[in-house]
Amino acid sequence: MPALRERKELRFASGDTTCAAWHYPGTNGGCVIMAGGTAVTKEPASDLFARRFNDAGFAVLAFDHRRFGGSGGAPRQVVRFAEQRADWQAAIECAAKLPDVDPGKIALWGFSLAGGHIFQVAADSPGLACAIAQTPLVDGPAVAPHALRSMTLPALLRLFGRAVADAIGALLGRPPLLVPTAGRRGDVASLTTADAMDGDRALDPDHRHVGWEQTVAARIALKIGGYRPGRHASRIRCPLLVVVCDQDRSALPGPAVKAARNAPNSEVLHLAGRHYAPFLEAHEQAVEAEIAFLVKHL
Repeated sequence: MPALRERKELRFASGDTTCAAWHYPGTNGGCVIMAGGTAVTKEPASDLFARRFNDAGFAVLAFDHRRFGGSGGAPRQVVRFAEQRADWQAAIECAAKLPDVDPGKIALWGFSLAGGHIFQVAADSPGLACAIAQTPLVDGPAVAPHALRSMTLPALLRLFGRAVADAIGALLGRPPLLVPTAGRRGDVASLTTADAMDGDRALDPDHRHVGWEQTVAARIALKIGGYRPGRHASRIRCPLLVVVCDQDRSALPGPAVKAARNAPNSEVLHLAGRHYAPFLEAHEQAVEAEIAFLVKHL
């Protein structure tokens, strides 16, 4: 994997701290900014796709959101949607200053929660060349009922009890109360859909990412159901590729397809498989389509 040997660590300012990133130098002036969903750090989120994008000539800037991975910010493992979108904007500014990047040839790539962020960030960034949202979470109210049905009642009550205690503790300055990002039905975890546990074998099959903490502050359970970044689709002016998996039981394909229809210059790629299929059995189909999209628009 030569691209991984050539990547360089860097940091860029975002808010009152800095975000950790990998920069893969490119050869064609284009740059793909990448980040993962919920608590997924930059290596498991991007390594598989970043190598292929870089081999195609594109620079890559893969980063950790604030409070996660190598980035700064405290308390840790806390998802704040507005902060994370601000991190994307800071990453765009950073990429535009890289010596191998043409500021007019910047693309965004995110999956799951980060794929949802893409909709609002792209809408707020008219200078982008294009964007890719892979299995994005675009409509919390549409997805939440299915996520709740995937939980047992005792686990649901315990999760929401912990979420409320976490939110109150935050007001009092206490450390976050953490839960696993994924679990099996009956577990007290952020997500227990049928494909939630595919993440390990999809993102870290060789168990190389020993520092990846797969937990999140429980308060996310009180917020995720109201998050609707897909409502910004009509304001996106750059070309948008939305990748959906037809058996996705975590983000669900329907809301993403509906949001894509509202974007003026969008296309939808349907893949067979569940939420993490683009990292597993559908990887070649996904990465080839995404590279073709990047070549066309960058």
